[in-house]
Amino acid sequence: MPIFKPKQAPGVQVDFTRLPRHVAIIMDGNGRWAKRRGLPRTAGHAAGAETFRTIATYCKEIGLEYLTVYAFSTENWKRPEEEVSAIMGLLRKYLQEAIGKMEKDRVKMKFLGDLSPLSEELQALCRRTEEISTHYDGCQVNICLNYGGRDEIVRAARAFAADCAAGRQDPQALDEAQFASYLYTGGIPDPDLVIRPSGELRLSNFLPWQSAYAEFYFTDVLWPDFSKEELHRALHAYQTRSRRFGGV
Repeated sequence: MPIFKPKQAPGVQVDFTRLPRHVAIIMDGNGRWAKRRGLPRTAGHAAGAETFRTIATYCKEIGLEYLTVYAFSTENWKRPEEEVSAIMGLLRKYLQEAIGKMEKDRVKMKFLGDLSPLSEELQALCRRTEEISTHYDGCQVNICLNYGGRDEIVRAARAFAADCAAGRQDPQALDEAQFASYLYTGGIPDPDLVIRPSGELRLSNFLPWQSAYAEFYFTDVLWPDFSKEELHRALHAYQTRSRRFGGV
């Protein structure tokens, strides 16, 4: 664990030697951030993308093992075509830039979700970033893209059923650990802390299976304004809690 002593918010002290292994963030509030400034929603998404870049880099610096972010849900296709196109354009720009800097930043990237509805170019960029970073150690950033928690569970159930039908699995031997291996997050530890900016108090179909025993941190801060100091507050709150996992 690196010795890291960044500037902390007043009254907030984070012990960087006992961070959660896995932090998940619902990146919410881009549209409202833009509306408050009289800007188009697309400007909010652009600002949110920069915040993601800052927070992801910082998580690597402090020694976090896993960061998972909710970038685009299976329900987000219902948004105006212009907004969806802008989000995909920002993702394309981010990945193109990331590919050029990956050997320097050495952040491992993985995409969770059904990528098939994306353009061929975007799918190729996603595959390329995963391939380049396969051998990297340190922080792994998981980007949930065209992701829905219920859809993920249904897909896992279908895959397990197919393996049973083919004789590769015994349905009577199924347990939680085996079922979890069929999820997009197979092999990744469950999140210890789920953060949701923007003042909303719900999961919105984000990692429902994996978050069963996660701690939650909610803040009214909109995602484009989410700072390192706000992350410190979330980590501080996490470190003040006692995790019993159903025990005493």
